[in-house]
Amino acid sequence: QVRLVESGGGLVQAGESLRLSCVASGSIVIIRAMGWYRQAPGKQRELVAGFTSGGSTNYADSVKGRFTISRGSAKNMVYLQMNSLKAEDTAVYYCNALVGPRDFWGQGTQVTVSS
Repeated sequence: QVRLVESGGGLVQAGESLRLSCVASGSIVIIRAMGWYRQAPGKQRELVAGFTSGGSTNYADSVKGRFTISRGSAKNMVYLQMNSLKAEDTAVYYCNALVGPRDFWGQGTQVTVSS
């Protein structure tokens, strides 16, 4: 089992920045991949940024150049630096970990960007 806890969401104005954090606990040695997803009202959950099992990163086209995913030295933490935020970035952001064939999710953190 893996438990994920996100933090760092909030209300900001367009153009400002936020940094999200996710800490994993439990069976973290078997985490294959981690990343961030988001879900806006009335929309499907979508990948924002993630680390693959090989350690490479991928980003949604809509956030390339503005968001950066990184990991802590202990590998059980993942961060999402979000710059130049836009109103369309408003969503609940979820941390995700892939453990074997299973996905684990955090409780989500709300990011609201006012225009």
